[in-house]
Amino acid sequence: MKIAIVCDSFKESLSAFDVAHEVEVGFRTVFPDALYIRRPMADGGEGTAAILAEATGGRLIHRVVRGPMGAAVEARFAILGDGRTAVVELAEAAGLALVPPVRRDPLRATTYGVGELILAALDEGCRHILLALGGSATNDGGAGMAQALGVSLRDGRGLELPPGGAALAEVATIDVTGMDARLAESRIEIACDVDNPLTGSLGASAIFGPQKGATPEMVARLDAALARYAALLEATTGRALADLPGIGAAGGTGASAVGLFGAVMRPGVDIVMEALRLEDAIRDADLVVTGEGRIDGQTLQGKAPIGVARLAKRHGVPVVALAGSLGDDAGAVHDHGIDAVFSVVNRPCSLDQALAEAAVNVRRTARNVAAAMALFQPRRQ
Repeated sequence: MKIAIVCDSFKESLSAFDVAHEVEVGFRTVFPDALYIRRPMADGGEGTAAILAEATGGRLIHRVVRGPMGAAVEARFAILGDGRTAVVELAEAAGLALVPPVRRDPLRATTYGVGELILAALDEGCRHILLALGGSATNDGGAGMAQALGVSLRDGRGLELPPGGAALAEVATIDVTGMDARLAESRIEIACDVDNPLTGSLGASAIFGPQKGATPEMVARLDAALARYAALLEATTGRALADLPGIGAAGGTGASAVGLFGAVMRPGVDIVMEALRLEDAIRDADLVVTGEGRIDGQTLQGKAPIGVARLAKRHGVPVVALAGSLGDDAGAVHDHGIDAVFSVVNRPCSLDQALAEAAVNVRRTARNVAAAMALFQPRRQ
């Protein structure tokens, strides 16, 4: 029996590597002689760089860059095994987790450090950049990132804009003459797991702003500022951005990446599955086990378990998903390739308890899924 374990991380408790390990331990209790193929998975968010570095024989590089609120932070990016592809995670330099809740301020938060990581990747000789969006503290449309790479954003008085999304309300000119010339030689892909537009009721500010500390008044200011920036980008570069699906991810960072750098947006899960050569790993499997921290209706919007399940179904492989919690609408995933879904939490408990017990719970649930499967295995004579 061949079992492919292709799980995303359980946020705040287990990395994708940890989840895969616990699933295998649980299954081996029942099926000790099975062949287990572990492919820790990501959908373009946090953890993507580490997963792709390990899968391709690459390496992680550390740099000190400007964090979302201006203080220096230590961040990582990956250079993959080919030596020319870099994976830059926005969350490493501009992530929400880097800012304590009481200090979160999307009016001032900047993606400048993300640009510094891209600059470091270019210095290392990389000319294929995978920019993984997700988990951002920012709402600046990627303006800080662009400034770090030599783009000048000025107000009506000719002064350079200060950091943050609020400053975009004053942007009057975009000067690309100082932009790093190596970007023109590079292929930049944006890994994204949402389809939100840049502005409006489903845009970056309205949907993601509140979790970054935005009040309703801030949301309105940030939305108007992004609209102004997008209009100026379009006038400057000729690239239409406002309604591009996914451009609202990570505070609209894709607006600068697509508008100024010519980046291409792709579902993050597709990029990761290709890099992992996942289809080769699961095409002849007897079972695929996938999962993430929460499975609900949002899982259908490009999350890892659905991407894995759709790939498995091309080859008729059954799929079981494990999750820390299930939404009321989790059943929607059954129409998209996931045959059975299980929560690993086996009793009422606090969130802190669930996070602390995640490893044990994943292992126990995997063991029980395997035991249920064994009930229908042919008996040995």
